[in-house]
Amino acid sequence: MKNKVEQFRKYYLRVFTKYDTMKELLDLILPGDVLAFFEVVKESTTSDQIDIYLDEKNIPPHEYGGQGVLSKGFTGTTRIQDFPLRGRSVYLHVRRREWQLPSGEVVSNKFSLSSDGTRYSKEFASFLKGILG
Repeated sequence: MKNKVEQFRKYYLRVFTKYDTMKELLDLILPGDVLAFFEVVKESTTSDQIDIYLDEKNIPPHEYGGQGVLSKGFTGTTRIQDFPLRGRSVYLHVRRREWQLPSGEVVSNKFSLSSDGTRYSKEFASFLKGILG
């Protein structure tokens, strides 16, 4: 029995360490605080493009907390271009949750992931503006 517990402990530490390392890398790659509100559900890479699929976590809007809101699925996917990595274009495919209030009204959290009037992440848009003026 002791041997099985020790094997499990080693396996758990190996998985946990991989998860922490992966989370740290994603924090460096993704725009600020994205992982606080979204989880990576899929990624896809080709020779010239990286696609990262993000779904909003099951966290109701703060202003409606405690009012019995129900998650009613996701909005359509929004595609946001971010900084290129290793010569590849990077696209974030973001799905936000919709919430139904007891009154029947549907609401969602407010996030500002892209720069106003663009499909670029805020950081990437600022970078381009600095270069292109």
